[in-house]
Amino acid sequence: MAPMKAMKAMKGSKAAVKSMPKSAIAATIAEEHDLKRGVCAKIMDSLAVLAAAEVKKTGKFVIPGVAMLKTRVKPATKAGKREVFGKEVMVKAKPAKTVVKAYPVAAI
Repeated sequence: MAPMKAMKAMKGSKAAVKSMPKSAIAATIAEEHDLKRGVCAKIMDSLAVLAAAEVKKTGKFVIPGVAMLKTRVKPATKAGKREVFGKEVMVKAKPAKTVVKAYPVAAI
């Protein structure tokens, strides 16, 4: 039980890590390539639209040097009783669904 308490203490003491917002990414790219920030933001929007359409159509999209987006079919689950944390719980049936997963490239 002691290791769990130590893990909880470490989680609580960790400072919240903030990710870079879209505007900051656009500003950085704009500065690096001598473009306007608005142009970079529009390019990022079009990349997002393109990625969504391509993943929906083919099931796979690669952003070179960054990540690969893939679809995966999660199988349906049956209704019944399951043991969760030592208690028997009734669970509902869930249909199969397609989820999108992102995999980092080998360079990262």
